[in-house]
Amino acid sequence: MSEHYPIPKETAIRRKLIAGLGVLSLFPILKFGWFNKKKEVISCAPEKGLKTIKFLTQDGTLVEVDASKINMGKEKISNKQLQSWVKKEL
Repeated sequence: MSEHYPIPKETAIRRKLIAGLGVLSLFPILKFGWFNKKKEVISCAPEKGLKTIKFLTQDGTLVEVDASKINMGKEKISNKQLQSWVKKEL
């Protein structure tokens, strides 16, 4: 008593379209899942032997100074010394 009903042509086309969209939707998952290897970064420029330190000048420009020319003092300046050092321009 098994009756087989023929599938209309429009329904078959819809099923193929949905199956095709399902297969296409797997591509992002495959790309991020399997091929997500981190690339190694190789620096092109050689490292400099000189170590520089960035400082802000009194007029507000940023300069780089060779670390060997800096005398590293142990004492810190006070807030009053810092406020008197900065030039205020209005």
